[in-house]
Amino acid sequence: MNASLLPDPEILLESGAVLVMNKPGGVLTQGPPGIDSLELRTKQFLKVRDEKPGKVYLGVPHRLDRPVSGVMVVVKNVRAAKRISEQFQQRTVTKKYWAVVSGSVSQERGTWTDWMRKVPGEARSEIVEEAEAGAKQAVLHFRVIESSGDLTLLEIELETGRTHQIRLQCGTRGFPIVGDSLYGSEVSFGPQTDDLRQRWIGLHARRLAFVHPISQESIDQVAPFPECWLEFDSFQAIRNAGEV
Repeated sequence: MNASLLPDPEILLESGAVLVMNKPGGVLTQGPPGIDSLELRTKQFLKVRDEKPGKVYLGVPHRLDRPVSGVMVVVKNVRAAKRISEQFQQRTVTKKYWAVVSGSVSQERGTWTDWMRKVPGEARSEIVEEAEAGAKQAVLHFRVIESSGDLTLLEIELETGRTHQIRLQCGTRGFPIVGDSLYGSEVSFGPQTDDLRQRWIGLHARRLAFVHPISQESIDQVAPFPECWLEFDSFQAIRNAGEV
């Protein structure tokens, strides 16, 4: 894709070296040179806006899966990148997601703990025994926000950040995220496209809280819901959010 044709990224907050973004679903966080991604869109935007003559540096301390929408942080210099990466490594960053899953989750709240690994040579993960080579512990906390028919709206807080963690832990318990055919969903979600790579799932990074790597101020940012989330019009909590 021609980088000059990429849409501008949605910036929720800019504070010095820190940019808090709202990533659309179906877009890579990072990609090979010339391939559409949040990183490429942001670099292109900054180069034009700030009239930068050379290459634009952008630190990307964490990622969202391609079909997932929501809040992310990126930074514009190496010092900020190092400091904020340490926060992610030390698990002092708060990451909360909203997920629409198939099925009725009976527990009002709880914790799911598994051992999982990325399947070698494949773009998916699997649940394994603790002793399995490459196994890493995966822990998330959830609460039921609302139930409607055969769908449940969950708030999920990650304690660990494994590849496809939320998607796998929901899917293997019989609660696949809507639209996530890789982990068991049989229904579609979001903008319709024949390109499987550009499809969305009903998982949105709703909130991100961290300490500004330079000023040390607390940042707590919520990402508005994309328009397609209004398809879940039976969920009062989404309607009440008032942001699309």
